[in-house]
Amino acid sequence: MHAVVVKSIGDVEIVDDWQPPQVGSGDVKVKTLACGLNFADLLMIKGDYQDTPTMPFVPGMEICGEIIATGQDVRAFSTGDRITAFCQSGGLASETVVSAARCVRAPSAMPDEVAAGFQITYGTSHLALDRRARLRPGETLLVLGAAGGVGLTAVEIGKGMGARVIAVARGAKKLEIATQAGADEVIDATSDNLLTAFKSLGPIDVVYDAVGGEMGQAALRALAPEGRYLAIGFASGTVPEAKLNHLLVKNIDVIGFYWGGYLRFNADALKTSMSTLFEWYKSGKISPKINHVLPLSQVKEGLELLRTRTSTGKVVITL
Repeated sequence: MHAVVVKSIGDVEIVDDWQPPQVGSGDVKVKTLACGLNFADLLMIKGDYQDTPTMPFVPGMEICGEIIATGQDVRAFSTGDRITAFCQSGGLASETVVSAARCVRAPSAMPDEVAAGFQITYGTSHLALDRRARLRPGETLLVLGAAGGVGLTAVEIGKGMGARVIAVARGAKKLEIATQAGADEVIDATSDNLLTAFKSLGPIDVVYDAVGGEMGQAALRALAPEGRYLAIGFASGTVPEAKLNHLLVKNIDVIGFYWGGYLRFNADALKTSMSTLFEWYKSGKISPKINHVLPLSQVKEGLELLRTRTSTGKVVITL
C-alpha cells in the first residue's frame, strides 16, 4: 500500500509497503481518493503538534474516500459509501482506517478534491465565528492570513453571516483573491504600520487570527471595546501575548479555538455545523477554492507550498 510515512522528526518518505491498522468494531476501512493538506500536518511532521502520533506514522488529517470494509458494530455506513472524514492522521495512504463516528457522507455533487479539503477549513471558520465569536450581522471582522486555507473560508463565511470583512494578506495577488471571496476592505500584510492600518478601518469587533506574531499583536490592540479575538493558529511561528490589563480596560474576549477538540467533548456541534455547511454548498452560498491538486508523488511539493505560505486556498493530494 502506498503511503507517506514519517519515520523520524522532519523526515517524510513515500513507501509502497505500508500496512493500515486493523479495522476495529466501530471503524471503517477507506480507499482514499484524496487527502487535504493542512498547516497542522507540517507541525505534526516536525513533532510540534499537540496530537502528534508515535513514529512511524502517516500524516494527513482529512480525506474523501470510499468505504471498503466496516467493523461489526458499524450501522450508519456500508461498503461503497463515499465519505469525508477527519482522521487526524493516516490520510496520506491509499487505504486508511478511521472511526465511523468521524465520517460523514460526502454530497454527491461535491468533487473528491473539494470534499477532501472541506471539513477542517470550513468547519473551523464556521464554528469559530458562529459558536465561539458570536459574529453578528453588521459587525466588522478582521481576518489575518486571509488568502490561506482557513483564511479564505473565514472571509467567505463572515461575509455570508452579514459582517463587514477586512482581509489581511501579503501582496496584490492574494489581496485580489480575498476580494473575490467577499472581502469589503483589504490591507497588505507588508504595510509599515499594521496597527494604524487596522485602526483606520475600524472599529473592529472580531479578529480571526491564524497567523499570530506581530500581526496578531497589532490586531489584538486594534479591537474595539467588547471585541473578540479568535486564536485559530500561529502560522508565523510566534504566539502573541495578551496583556490582561488591556483586556480588562477594553472588555475584550480572547477566545481559543481548536476544531478537532470538539470530537472529544461535543461532536454534535461539529455535526450540526457540517450539516449547515453542506447545505450552504448545495445552495451555492459558499464556493470552495482548491488552489493545487497534486498526486501523491508530489506530496513534498504540496507541503512546501504550505510551509512557504505561497498557496492560496486549499492544497489537496490525490491518490
